[in-house]
Amino acid sequence: MASFAITSCVEDDDYTIPSSLGDEENYALQELLDTATEVSFDYAKALYDSDPNDDGDNEDAIPYLVENEIYIKGYISSSDKTGNFYKELYIQNSAENPTSAMKVILDQVSNYNQFNKGREVYIKLTSLYIGEERTGSGVYTIGGDPEYDQYGGTVTTLNFNQIAENILRSETTEDIVPLNLTFAEITDQHVGMFVQIDDVEFADDLNGLQYFDPIEVYDTARTLQSCSGFGYDTFILETSSFADFKAYDLPTGNGSIKAVVSKTFDASSYVLALNSVDDVDMEGTRCSLLNLDDFATLFEEDFESMSTGSAISSNGWTSYAQVGTYNWRALTTTDSGNPGPGNIIASMGAYGSSTDENIAWLISPAIDLDAQGIEFVNFQSSNSFSDNSELEVLISTDWDGTTANVASATWTTLPAIIAGDDEFYQDWFDSGLINIGSYSGSAGYIAFKYIGGYPSSGDIDGTFEIDNFKILGEN
Repeated sequence: MASFAITSCVEDDDYTIPSSLGDEENYALQELLDTATEVSFDYAKALYDSDPNDDGDNEDAIPYLVENEIYIKGYISSSDKTGNFYKELYIQNSAENPTSAMKVILDQVSNYNQFNKGREVYIKLTSLYIGEERTGSGVYTIGGDPEYDQYGGTVTTLNFNQIAENILRSETTEDIVPLNLTFAEITDQHVGMFVQIDDVEFADDLNGLQYFDPIEVYDTARTLQSCSGFGYDTFILETSSFADFKAYDLPTGNGSIKAVVSKTFDASSYVLALNSVDDVDMEGTRCSLLNLDDFATLFEEDFESMSTGSAISSNGWTSYAQVGTYNWRALTTTDSGNPGPGNIIASMGAYGSSTDENIAWLISPAIDLDAQGIEFVNFQSSNSFSDNSELEVLISTDWDGTTANVASATWTTLPAIIAGDDEFYQDWFDSGLINIGSYSGSAGYIAFKYIGGYPSSGDIDGTFEIDNFKILGEN
């Protein structure tokens, strides 16, 4: 009997990744598939978002106890093999082109032995909680019993028994294909996903430094940057003090990085976290910023020559009321800030229109996008009590110039900075230099699309104002 007990045990120092499963885990997985219902990640997240008090939200951050026989299936995107993750797993809903991801916290280390990156896992949600590890983080987390304090509720780590009963592996391990993104595209939706950022490098002032700063205690934030026209887009790479690569020198070239999207401890910003330095490939030449001296003004408009009070129709501009009767018009501003009182600006607001919906377009003259290598758009905007009305900045290369075909043309939203609802009505905001160099054609148009209205509730009737519009092109 003693001999049997010894030979039937698995040694604690066996760190090989299992390619097959034991009978017990196979039976448990098959029973789950036979008796429970698979739900999507978004369905599981919505359980936490549901309001326990039926008042329309979950502001009290009350973790949700799953009582139904349901499970989710996903693929592990993180690995603690290098020590850069601790007592946590990130899983995404597909090995390639994922659309959703979640976090699992568990009271277990060296998880890569059992839950290796790419492993297909089935998480039995029954009797587990869905919530957040830290209140207000916005990171959907699967965990054990809830804890409460003055800020709300959080979930705790899964214990040994819950891990064994609720996190079941299949024999499948997939190659996780990183989701290719830019820094600007990363949102809450991507937290937990394995992503790739191209044309990236570490900030100029980090040359000669390592991934981890030895004066730090827990984590070190290093700035990544990518050239974006005349300036840099930046992001943070966060490295744990327990990472086995913490003393490695940061690469000095440009290239790509593959990592898991996460958040800082206080959830104030997004960060990237490496599974391994093997996912960093920065051997190329560092990028170079554009020089403003190399660009000429292709078109500019300050609206000063326009007649005030009527729909804008001069200097090649087109104003078109798609829905409703109110339209973009030139007005003399009384604002004390830029552009200052007495200046003429383009303005659109639905207040007093007596229509439930107003959609109005202000479209620039045609710009030849093939005549130079790269172009940028720039303008200033303000709002006067925008009251939930919206302003979009769009580009089209197939509009034929007629108002009858505005809505049927292909319009793409541009990433402009636009004055928002919460801003002081006399303040003006610069859009930034918006790169439109990827578009081609002999006639490209920039449009400002206003969406509002003046229903009885009166809460989408605000005004947006535009001034100092210009398009820059490379000489």
